[in-house]
Order: sequence, then structure tokens, then C-alpha cells
Amino acid sequence: MTLHPSPLTRKLMRDLWRIKGQALAIGAVIAVGVMMQVMMTGLVASLDETRRAYYERHRLADVFAPVARAPEAAADALRRLPGVAAAQTRVAGSALIDLDGTAVPIQARALSLPDYRAPALNTVYLTDGRMFDGDRAGEVVVLSSFARAHALRPGDRIAATMNGFRRELTVVGFAQSPEFLYSTAPGELVPDDARFAVLWMSRTALSAAFDMKGAFNEVLLSLTRDALPDAVTDAADRLLDRYGATGAYALSDLESDRFISEEIGGLRRSAGSVPPVFLAVAAFLLYIVISRMVQAEREEIGLMKAFGYTDIEVGGHYFRMVLSIAVGGAVAGGLMGIAMGRWMVDLYLIFYKFPFLVFRLDPAAFLSGFSVSILAASAGGLLVLRRVFALTPAEAMRPPAPPDYSRSGRIGAALTGFLDQPTRMVLRRLTRQPLRMGGAVLGIAAGLSVSVSMATILNSFDAMQELTFDVIDRSDLSVSFIQPLEARSLHELQGLRGVIEAEPTRTVPAILRNGRHSYNGALFGLVDQPRLNRAVDAEKAPIPMREGGVILSTVLARALDIRAGDTLVVDVREGRQPRLELPVIAVAESLLGAPAYMELGALNRALKEPLRISGAYLRVDEAEAARIYETLKDMPMVAGVSVKSESLAALKRVMDQGAGAMRYVMATIAAVITFGVIYNAARVAQAERARDLASLRVLGFSRAEVAFVLLGELAAVTLLALPLGGAMGYGLTFAIAAGFSTDIYQIQAIFSPESYGMAILVVLAAALVSGWLVKRDIDRADMVSALKTRD
Repeated sequence: MTLHPSPLTRKLMRDLWRIKGQALAIGAVIAVGVMMQVMMTGLVASLDETRRAYYERHRLADVFAPVARAPEAAADALRRLPGVAAAQTRVAGSALIDLDGTAVPIQARALSLPDYRAPALNTVYLTDGRMFDGDRAGEVVVLSSFARAHALRPGDRIAATMNGFRRELTVVGFAQSPEFLYSTAPGELVPDDARFAVLWMSRTALSAAFDMKGAFNEVLLSLTRDALPDAVTDAADRLLDRYGATGAYALSDLESDRFISEEIGGLRRSAGSVPPVFLAVAAFLLYIVISRMVQAEREEIGLMKAFGYTDIEVGGHYFRMVLSIAVGGAVAGGLMGIAMGRWMVDLYLIFYKFPFLVFRLDPAAFLSGFSVSILAASAGGLLVLRRVFALTPAEAMRPPAPPDYSRSGRIGAALTGFLDQPTRMVLRRLTRQPLRMGGAVLGIAAGLSVSVSMATILNSFDAMQELTFDVIDRSDLSVSFIQPLEARSLHELQGLRGVIEAEPTRTVPAILRNGRHSYNGALFGLVDQPRLNRAVDAEKAPIPMREGGVILSTVLARALDIRAGDTLVVDVREGRQPRLELPVIAVAESLLGAPAYMELGALNRALKEPLRISGAYLRVDEAEAARIYETLKDMPMVAGVSVKSESLAALKRVMDQGAGAMRYVMATIAAVITFGVIYNAARVAQAERARDLASLRVLGFSRAEVAFVLLGELAAVTLLALPLGGAMGYGLTFAIAAGFSTDIYQIQAIFSPESYGMAILVVLAAALVSGWLVKRDIDRADMVSALKTRD
């Protein structure tokens, strides 16, 4: 027995084929919305679940408590604290690595592991080679990303300077650790695998290197399920205060965890806000298309009802058309979302040091994206179906009453003497159907606003880099010391051949507080008129360092809910660890990190440590740079060297990965939605005027003149949408910039003629392509069939 489709099903297939271009354009917009939903939600689930499993499997500590030097016996009191499940002491310190073929000394963090057993907390994941032998002091396990960046192999030897002494070490294995999912050199925010290393050594060997025999300078704590991290950190600080505690902090304040948490949070916010925009546009487009179809098929609707089809059956035919487009777009979007998610996972594996990361499709996200897209499309279709239900057969088979154009036509009549006939036809169309034209203008303006905002964001990323590395930081390199030194140490740097200018600085780790708000950061001491590393205001003008108080970055001021004139409480976490109360005298712009500035002399006086510096910014002769780097390697007081050009290159790589790469995806999506809106506007206008255009051809108008009547309308609508879309894009840019910004880096909405020009070019290109497709169909149109169509 052969099953034959019903007449309404055959009509559905014919109608879908007839509007295939519009259906594909609307389906593409739906697909983009669902793709973003599936991809972003899947990435959130993948990152969050992998991070949780990685932390649990390798027992990452819940609290980190650094201290200057504490006897091993002090750990027993920490283990007895309420809420503490386990405690692990270790030795930690900074190091400089000297590798053959590298001019700049490489900063490293050295950490101890138990000599002959696995640690209770913060275990490592060995990727190559073996663990060190506790009896061999010179064996070391290296962070695997650093080893890959320098093509190291087990058995290679490296030179490292620790605590002012140079040591030869043998690399026996490579490892990863959940503590270093995001690994950066001290004082930097941008990861660079080639410029930062982690060295794991035996407790005995590292204790000897840092003079910590029988002592520790950091303790790791894991907590019970009901423990409060803040209460434990406060109790740990009280116990370790006599030994020089520098401030215990929870896992959420670990730099690595902060970065990935910001990434997950940004993806989660985007997943909740971006897809609905595309689905709303798709619902609007479906409403326009189905509305025009119902209007054009009034007679057919009347005939179907006259032959016995019920309102439900006739309405169901048009509703199935809406569902076909929505389901097709949703399925395509789901598949695209999986593909894009897998591609993004590869980028995240470069950016974050997971041992593995598999894109995890969240079934709830797929189902919600699928159902929301269908509901959004159905909402647009249901508004039109009311007209189908309201039509009786007799009324539907009569042509609709002609609209009253008596009032709107006066505008065109005034210009009759100045315009030719095709131009007057275009003008009459605009003035006699203002609501329909206004809808088209609004739709194109919405597409333009997305293009404007994304072009501006792309430009803002470049402007952010320029502000950070050209306006704020005008040095060539920065040098940090192993501890604050007397200011005369600067003369040794200034005396190096090739050093043009040296500017001292001091970095003091501190907990900044304002009432209930706190931030674990640092005070940065700058000279009164800094030239190489400056604080600038919103107008990029330098802010002079005054002795009256502290200058906060905008991000830090928001985090602390503090403004100029308020008092900032500073708990210093080095030296004598005083508590300072400092007035906030200004707020400065900063696009990387959340710094707090203070005049260097005033900072030293507040600490009662005059003439102390912890580093310097240098401007050097490029021809002598290699010689300077070699000299710095041999200086025992130097803890790290950061070259600005390398930091900038690393930042650019970061901006092209992870959330940074998302801006390119968004720019592509903006082009898709813009084309979808314009193409549908052109197709709807063509369908509505098919009979009129055929009549013009019969009356002797050329194909070019007929095309002008239709495409002139499209051009006018597009041009009217440009200023409105530009204004809408201005507001949308600030919202998107806020979504991309984090506590770690901030994106400013920096507008430029280039960004607006690029967005307008996207709209004009979409209009030209749409116009060309429509003109091609006009030229191929069958005039006899078009003239048989009843209005």
C-alpha cells in the first residue's frame, strides 16, 4: 500500500520551495542563536566539570597560607583548627632559569614535594619522564608547557638561580598541576609558556636552597564540607602572625582559579543574553514573511475553507511552515554548536593547562535552545494565524479593500515636478505604507547595530593594547628584586652600558579593605613624576603622584565600592605588616589588572622603610639589549626580568584565544543577521509588488527601470536605517564591552570612524548581494503568471 501525502502537505512543500531563499535566511538566524546557546553552555559545562574533577583528583588545597618562615611544629596547630580536614607544609620560592639560546632570564616558581611519598595535597600529574629521586638534590620536575615551549627532554640540564645562588639541575620529568591551570610570571597577567616555569623539587633539596631546614614558608589546607573559608583564613593568619604571615587566601583568590572562573562566568552570561537576540529577530522575520503569504493567499484560504477544511487545518498548514523553518534552523544550529564547541575546546587547551578537555554537550542546553527557538518562531507565526481564523470563505475570496492613501500621498505630490516616474513610485511606496517600511528600517538598523558594536569591540581590543603598552607603560623592560633593596641599588642598573633611563618602583603586597569589601592585591609605589610607567586618567593624561594618599584603578574602586575622598584600609603583607589608613585621592584608568598607586616616597614613609625599592623600569638601547640581559642573569638580587615586547606578543595571543576569539565569532554572526534581515526585506517587497512590476514591463518600462522601482525602495530603507542603527549600536557597544570585561582585563568602548565605516560596509554589502539576487529573479519573472495574481 502506497502512502500519498495530503494536499496540504504537498502545498507546504511547494510553498517552502518557493520561499527557499527567505526560509534559509531565517533558518540561518535561528541556527546562529541555537549555535551560540549550545556552544557556550557546552563550554561552561566542559570547563566547570573538568576543573572540578581535576581539582578533586589531585586534591587541590582550599586555602593557601604563605608565611615568612615557620617551624614545622606550627603546622600541628593548623591541623587542629575547626573546619580543617588536612594540612600540608611546603617550601616555595622564586628562581631565574638560564637556558642556552635565550637572552632574557626566565622567571620560575620553585615548589617542594615530599622526598619519598605523594603529597597529601596539590599532587601533580606526571606527563613525561619520572619523579625526582629524594636522594638526588639536583633532580627536578618541570611544568610541561614550559618544557614543550623550549623543546626540553628528560635528562636535559638547566641552570637556575635560587636565593642568590646558581645551581645546575637535571630535568627528569614533566608535569601539570591544577594549581597552574593558568600560569603567569609573578607580576604579570598574561601567560607565556616560554617565559614562566614551575620547578618541583624534593623537600630536602629546596629547603637547603632557601635555608628552610626544619621550617616551611607556605601551608596548604583542605577544608571540611561545612567549613567557612573566610573563618579558616582568619584563624590561620592569627596562628602564623608571629612567624610573618603574609595573608592566607582561599582557592577562589588563587590567580589561576580566578582567571578560569572569570572565563566561565563570561561564557555563562553570554549564553543567557546573546541567543535570545537572534531568536527575537527570527520571530520578527517569520512574522513578516508569513503575514505577507497569508495576505497574498487570501483567495486560496477561502477556497480551502469552502471545500471543507477547518480553521485548525488551514491554520495548521501555515503553522507547519513556521515549524519547518524553525526546526531546520534549530537542528542546524545544534550541529554547528557542537562543531564550534569542539573547535573552541582546542583553543582552551592551549590557553588553560588541563591534561585533557572534551567538549561536553549539555542535553538541557540543546533542548532549551531547540524549544526556545521553536517557541520564538511560533510566537511570530501565531500572531499571523489569527488572521487565518478570522477569514470567512466569502470574505477571503474577495480582494481586500484598497488602503486609504489620500493623506500620505501629499508628500509625494509636492515633488512630482522634480522626480521621474520610477522615483515617484518609490517615494509613494515609502510614504503610503509607513508602518511596514518602519519595520524594515528597524530590522536593518538592528543588524547594523550588531555590526557597529562588534566592529567597535574589535577596534577596542587594539586600542586597549595601545593604551597599556604605549601610553601607560613606556619602558622597554622591567626588573624585580628578590626583596626590597636600598634605593642606591638603582645606580647599579643605571650604570649598565645601554641603559638610557631607569625609574624605581616598589610593589607591596596588601589586602585592601573598605568596610565589608576587600581585595587581595598590592600597592604600587611610583615616583612623583613617572615617565616610564604611569597612571593615566580617562583622557589618557598622566596623573602625577601626590603625597596625600592612594590612587585606585577604576576596576578596583568599583570592587571596593570606594571613591575619591574616602579612606582605604591597607593590611600590608610583608615586613612588619602594619595596617595603614590612606585617603583615596584619585581614580585612574587601567585596562590590565586592578592596581593601586602611591607616591614612592610617601609609601616608604608610611611603611617606615625609607629609600626602599623592589624593582625598576628601564629604557634601553636596542643594540645593547642582549648584553644587558646577560648581565641581569648574573645579578643575585634580580628575581625577574619582563620584556615589554614579549608581554605584548603574549597578550595578542591571549586575545586571539578563549573569550578573545569569541569576538571574531560574534563579528561573523553580526554579518549573518544583517544579511538575513536585509535579504528578507527585499524578498517581501518583491513578493508584494510582483504584479505591479509585471505591469510596468507590459507598459514598456525596461528591466533596469523596473528593478529601480524595487531596489530603490530597498536602498531608501537601508539608508534610513543607517543613522538609527548607528545610534542603537552606540548603546549596544557599551553592553557588549561590559560583557567582555573582567576583573583581570577591561575592554573600553572606543568609537572610531573606521569601526562605523566597517559596519556600514557590511550592511551595504548585504544590501548589494540581496539586491542582485532579487534583480536576477525579476529579470527571470514570468509576466503572464504575475499578471494573473489577484491583489
